[in-house]
Amino acid sequence: MKIGFALPQFHKQAFGISRVARFAREVEQAGAASLWVGDRNLAAVSPKVGYGGQGDTIPAELNPAADPFVLLAAAASVTERVQLGMHVLIAPLYPPVQLARSLTTLDLVSEGRLLPGFGIGWSPEEYEAAGLDFHKRGARMEELLDVLDTIWTTDPAEYKGTHLTVPLHHAPLKPHQSPRPPVYLGAMSERALRRVALRGDGWLPLCVVPSYVDIDGLVAQRALIDSQAREAGRDPADIDAVLRVNIDAGTPTADVVDTIKSVHERTGISHFMIDSLYTADTVEDSLELAAEILALVKEG
Repeated sequence: MKIGFALPQFHKQAFGISRVARFAREVEQAGAASLWVGDRNLAAVSPKVGYGGQGDTIPAELNPAADPFVLLAAAASVTERVQLGMHVLIAPLYPPVQLARSLTTLDLVSEGRLLPGFGIGWSPEEYEAAGLDFHKRGARMEELLDVLDTIWTTDPAEYKGTHLTVPLHHAPLKPHQSPRPPVYLGAMSERALRRVALRGDGWLPLCVVPSYVDIDGLVAQRALIDSQAREAGRDPADIDAVLRVNIDAGTPTADVVDTIKSVHERTGISHFMIDSLYTADTVEDSLELAAEILALVKEG
């Protein structure tokens, strides 16, 4: 199994991001396979839609949020082996040319270790702050994937769509990975899962230990992806998966590892990203948790 960890980014850990380079270096040395960031452009005081599209509240832990691109760049500069992922970046919020440039730069700086992971988000206020229509975020994502593919694989590059337009421009700087970095997509709904089946190089599901671990649901979602991929002429084996594992406060580390093993046995998912947002207050706490998890996994 491959075990990765979220970089210090949110809640109290956000105030310790001066130590993110130390975190990245030490976690890689401890045997981690990957390092990850999420994305929260803002947390509305009175949200129209709550966390994950449910209710009308957002956890206070998401109020402080550090920039994902800067954190990945810092991690890339002090590591040599770990993959550097996004689980997930709310990609439609970003101007496509600037997004392509940032991702290309990260892939080059890391010499091909970038795993860009995208989602469409659930917060209307984040789209409002970006001057975008929240209700068209799915259509914008579809065109954004086309734009990135165009900029990453052609020179000069140009795109004309319904929601996005990029004028013909010189685009000689390409990612390290050829023809482009693999694009992973977050998905739970049937429509989003279909997007994974048709367009994704990988799928980014989620569980929360112990409060939300639906292994049967993961199996069913993966079956839907595989079925629709076959219908589209794709080999499901070409679609990877990385499961985000959020940990509820107070959860024993052994329970986290047991959950990872159970999910692996039932679903075949072999790459896990551990997020200590709700259980670790400091960077040091996160480092200690990472070391414990890696040691338990190694013990088998």
